[in-house]
Amino acid sequence: MTGGIERGAIEFTLEESLPECGRTAPGEMSTPQAIARTILEGFEKRWAQFRAQSVAAKEAFETADRARAHELSRIGIDTYDQRVWEAVESVLRQYPEARSDETLWPQVKQVLIGLLYDHKRPECAETFYNSVACRVLDRTYYRNEYIFWRQAVATEFIEADDVTWRSWYPDDGNLLTTFREIVQSLGLSLPFENLRRDLRKILIAFREHLPGKRERQLNFQVQVLSSLFFRDMGAYVVGRLLNGNQQTPFVACLRHASSGRGLYVDALLLKPEHLAGLFSLSRAFFIVDMDVPSEFVAFLNQLMPGKSKAELYTSVGLQKQGKTLFYRDLMSGLKHSTDAFVLAPGARGLVMMVFTLPSFPWVFKVIRDEFPLPKTVTRDEVRARYLLVKYHDRVGRLPDAIEYSDVLFPAERMHPVVLDELERSCAQSVDREGDRLVLKHLYIERRMTPLDLWLDDADPAEQSHAVREFGGTIRDLAEANIFPGDLLLKNFGITGRGRVVFYDYDELSLLTEVNFRRMPSARDDVEEAAAEPWFHVGPRDVFPEEFLRFLFPPGRLRELFVEMHGELLDPAWWVARQEEIRSGRQPDPIPYPEDVRLGRILG
Repeated sequence: MTGGIERGAIEFTLEESLPECGRTAPGEMSTPQAIARTILEGFEKRWAQFRAQSVAAKEAFETADRARAHELSRIGIDTYDQRVWEAVESVLRQYPEARSDETLWPQVKQVLIGLLYDHKRPECAETFYNSVACRVLDRTYYRNEYIFWRQAVATEFIEADDVTWRSWYPDDGNLLTTFREIVQSLGLSLPFENLRRDLRKILIAFREHLPGKRERQLNFQVQVLSSLFFRDMGAYVVGRLLNGNQQTPFVACLRHASSGRGLYVDALLLKPEHLAGLFSLSRAFFIVDMDVPSEFVAFLNQLMPGKSKAELYTSVGLQKQGKTLFYRDLMSGLKHSTDAFVLAPGARGLVMMVFTLPSFPWVFKVIRDEFPLPKTVTRDEVRARYLLVKYHDRVGRLPDAIEYSDVLFPAERMHPVVLDELERSCAQSVDREGDRLVLKHLYIERRMTPLDLWLDDADPAEQSHAVREFGGTIRDLAEANIFPGDLLLKNFGITGRGRVVFYDYDELSLLTEVNFRRMPSARDDVEEAAAEPWFHVGPRDVFPEEFLRFLFPPGRLRELFVEMHGELLDPAWWVARQEEIRSGRQPDPIPYPEDVRLGRILG
């Protein structure tokens, strides 16, 4: 199976999805009913593909087909917009008046609300409707009468055909048997290399995390989400242990054994920061089979209360629903705050104008109209590189940039400096509508502290950690076939969990597109003293030996970098990574720290 997703056994019927219209012949429906039916039919087609994708991801995991797993991740991003445009074309072809008749869409919306009354995924269908309507209507109609500015159909207590999670009740203290039953319930076709060994390690890891003897309460149980979470060459079992009013979230990480004799449990994540890192938006999205996604997200939110529902919907592959919720969070934040949008901390960007709302933990990035030298990229190239990041495996080092169009901001909440710079340097992306500012295109990313500013205030131990993380980011990206381009510290940030990421994408490229060279030796004093290179330098040439000169001034930070990451200054290291990638030998990214891997337990 290549190039797409076969729907296989995952089918839907229009009568199940559209109970009201399903019994009505198309010619007997009113125009609003027919448009609502067309849009919902497009959504159901999209959802069938979404669920088929999870079946294909399971097959890719079981056959250790890494290329297929990456292809499925890309397909999952593409198919949503494809189904939206199909629905737009179908609506306009059959009902051309939908573009100009402003009385039509409030009726369409009301019909759709009725159709979603018993729907299992009403919030996602509402978002799909918004995607279609916003491509048909002028932005002056982006109001709650025409689109779902607010959610209309509740998602609590939806009855799923497939249970969202299962519960196990260990008898006589035998957790080992319970863990074995959970593994057997996963439905994987591959055996485990040594399941008894792995289950013992899991039990030991739980005991290390929960020391001391604890009395079991009446409700003692293990709850596990019914679907595995697939990403790269890993499959993840997500659940929690309940005992009284205490909850212990966990994720068990399954991988292929190097022996080729089946699977093994590589790690058990039990700390909140490790779960948060696994579900970070700086990683590729999971592929998950969900009948009622709101129940999955509610369960995950209980495990990770620090994550917003917008982030969790995005992390399980429902990026558009995440965008919808994120925008509602922004509007709610504006309603309940009075602070002004200000320039984001850090050096002024040559390509992006970046501002933030102090009370809201995100930054807003708008492409400038013109880029001064030495920047030579175009606007289209910048957008292409942001798209590359979205499609690529971000290995926890590239924050996902959420792309928006036609976003309204209250002009009175903009600091005069921000307003002036937007209208002066980003005029192509800015419109004024009375007291509102319309940003026609922007990216939104999680706000973090620029690494250069963070190092200025760091103590020696923090500096050592940051330099180790900085080099680790460069290494991880190289192994994922990404070269940042501009390695200046100002283009890196440090998260609240102390992880360094790269967030300036305008010079980013695939590692295999770069020509890493050793610096030629000067042949005489004239060449030695030349202000400009006396040798030819191609547009893709990079000289790692020069990195140190502009990364760190002489002193402790430079010494730390050389001690920890000196090989990054050698072109041979970079060429070796390129050869690994071209030969298909690059390592699979491990999205958790070494100290949670179970190889450290027993033998």
